[in-house]
Amino acid sequence: MSASDKAYEHVKTGILAGDIPPGTFVTEGRLAEEIGVSRTPVREALLRLQAEGMVELFPKKGALVTAPTPRETQEIFEARALIEEWAAAQMWPRRADAIPALRAHLDEMADLMRTGDVSAFSAADRAFHEVIVDAGSNSVISRQYSHLRDRQIVIVAGNLRGDKPRMTASLRQHRELLHLLESGTKSQFVRACREHVDYAVGLAGTR
Repeated sequence: MSASDKAYEHVKTGILAGDIPPGTFVTEGRLAEEIGVSRTPVREALLRLQAEGMVELFPKKGALVTAPTPRETQEIFEARALIEEWAAAQMWPRRADAIPALRAHLDEMADLMRTGDVSAFSAADRAFHEVIVDAGSNSVISRQYSHLRDRQIVIVAGNLRGDKPRMTASLRQHRELLHLLESGTKSQFVRACREHVDYAVGLAGTR
């Protein structure tokens, strides 16, 4: 891993985990010291994160971790709903290939809920849905979806933190999605995917 990649992963992981929350200003010097690299790779990493909408860069100073606006939040979930409904229909003929990975992520979510690790639970949740989207076999859509989920984690993780009933409800819905893939119909599965996104919208507080 290059120094720039190392800095990028360090800052992005901190943002997604909630360790660097929206509204935090991070300086190039402090990040360079924390990561053990020079300022140049830190600057390169912040430029990448700015392109992803994660931070607002202030040249030669640092970056402000951006909070998603209500409009961005709405647009993220609208785009996610479109992608997931499309992917649910596209992957249906290949669902048997996806089921083992989905079951593994579901088991991981159940274990993480018991330990209360919200960040890891969110990551496993994301991985579950990425299996479905990737099974749609469109690399452009898969890349765009990955970016959407990055922003959604920033939006939703704080609402999940310490809220076990919401985590329980989310886990139950994922189990239902897997059940429908195994023994339901295509229309039932597509509808359930949309309803699950609607639930996530509720977590984000946009309704």
